[in-house]
Amino acid sequence: MILELADFQIHPQHNDAFETAQQRGISTCIARARGYEGFKFNRCIEALGRYVLQIFWTTLKDHTVGFRESSAFTDWRAIVGPFFARAPLVQHFDLVAKSA
Repeated sequence: MILELADFQIHPQHNDAFETAQQRGISTCIARARGYEGFKFNRCIEALGRYVLQIFWTTLKDHTVGFRESSAFTDWRAIVGPFFARAPLVQHFDLVAKSA
């Protein structure tokens, strides 16, 4: 399993609207993608307007090719993109260890 970690900075006055849009984008665009295994969406306590989205994919290619090169990515970006203060930082991780 691959973890996609997306770090967003949005305009703080739009927090509520961004949260609603992100959840809609996940359910209507991302969750239907091949290899999608789930997500976590978190708001930063110390920095208003900062969010972290964790998406779990079966393979890296499921995200980087299957989703990112699909119309679903374009649709998702149209839903959440207007809230971005800057482009999100997106990185991928392999699981090394976890708690029981």
